Amino acid sequence: MLVVDELRDADGGEADAELVVLDFSGDADEHDSTLACRARFGEGRCRHHTGHVDYEIITTVIAGLLLVVAVLGTIIPILPGSILTVITLIGWAWVLGSPAAWTAAIIGAGLAIAGLSASAVLTGRKMKREQIPNGPVLVGVVCAIVGMFVIPVVGLFVGFAVGLLAAEFARRRDFKAAARSSWEALKSMGLGILVEFGCASLAASSFAIGTLVHFLNR
Repeated sequence: MLVVDELRDADGGEADAELVVLDFSGDADEHDSTLACRARFGEGRCRHHTGHVDYEIITTVIAGLLLVVAVLGTIIPILPGSILTVITLIGWAWVLGSPAAWTAAIIGAGLAIAGLSASAVLTGRKMKREQIPNGPVLVGVVCAIVGMFVIPVVGLFVGFAVGLLAAEFARRRDFKAAARSSWEALKSMGLGILVEFGCASLAASSFAIGTLVHFLNR
């Protein structure tokens, strides 16, 4: 049921306040009902209210929270990073369905994929150059997880560095060579993380701009 509520002032005359189109059933078409109100009472004096919460706002808030987790995930390996960014943006654009949302999602997803690819290439090249196999890296990851619970905040990074150095020393039997290769590997991984973090942040900025344009033109 649609009700057009014409607000009046205290003496019974018509007020200058805007008219409210109330949709209690939730089945009426927002665009049509608002146009009908404007045709009768004039442009700029009608707005549309429904009896349910706006799912686009809820979806956007959830997507924003997921993107915060995704950006942090490019720095903290135990959290999902660039992949979550891509999934979140595409899902958000699919729900909203507007050109602004899809444009922002495609740009943001492209940035996230580029950051992930650049990080993998930079790290992979350095690992290959220093002849570091996957074994020491896996040891470093395990030690990073342990370090996260032993040392607050920095335990993840300290654990990885110590684990990688220990594994390299066990493989090479030369502390100086192990330290040098581990340091180069850490530098390359740090650069990769920085690039991925930057691209994920730009993807989040694209989401913010797309959100603004979408809701301003809704």
